[in-house]
Amino acid sequence: MTLLELAADPAAWAALITLIVMEVVLGIDNLVFISILTNKLPEEQRTKARRIGISLALIMRLALLSTLAFLAGLTATVFQLPFSPPVGADGHAPFDLAFSWRDLILIAGGLFLVWKATTEIHHSVDPRPSEDLLDKKAPVAMNFGAAIFQILMIDLVFSVDSILTAVGMTDHLPIMIIAVITAVTVMLVASEPLANFINNNPTVVMLALGFLLMIGAVLIAEGFGVHVPKGYIYGAMAFSALVEGLNMASRNAAKKREGQ
Repeated sequence: MTLLELAADPAAWAALITLIVMEVVLGIDNLVFISILTNKLPEEQRTKARRIGISLALIMRLALLSTLAFLAGLTATVFQLPFSPPVGADGHAPFDLAFSWRDLILIAGGLFLVWKATTEIHHSVDPRPSEDLLDKKAPVAMNFGAAIFQILMIDLVFSVDSILTAVGMTDHLPIMIIAVITAVTVMLVASEPLANFINNNPTVVMLALGFLLMIGAVLIAEGFGVHVPKGYIYGAMAFSALVEGLNMASRNAAKKREGQ
């Protein structure tokens, strides 16, 4: 189907809009990680690091889209453990012990997110002085190269998840490309305000680290074949963000009363 035929097809437009929304939502996880990580850099390097990180995400997504045959290979079983998981009451195993490259990438990325979030949370609650995200007087705990390397690693994980989702929703490559470029553009526009908001609100940093911990656990579960509906995850994140917003409004109201 040509581009003109796609442009005249209402079903193609519906698929494009749906895919853009899905890609933007999936990009939130990537963006939160980039925002938290770049906030550990010197202020003059943060914007550059965020732009490089998001540009790498776009390059990886487009590169994966250009190799659809390679993507098909990512979901093929690479190896299987020599024993079977226990069977549940419904007659099905609760998880899968046959692993594809996609599963291994998701598990590795999930473990990395769990390790990173747990480390930062530990530094934040440790009473001893440390180079953590919440202590604005602490020295910078990361250099530019290390930040870009970690962003590159997590970009790979989220790019594989994002593109496999796109491939599962439509067969038309132009729709996938437009959706991916649009979603990454939204990430680029939103990165600066989100990073500044996280940096200026220490309690939001802890909430974001909690999100990353949960996302890491979900990626590991997905790698073992346990499907966790994304709606539950983002619903929990939205509810937590709403509660934190109410807490922030309450603190601001208390400050105003004290000022009067």
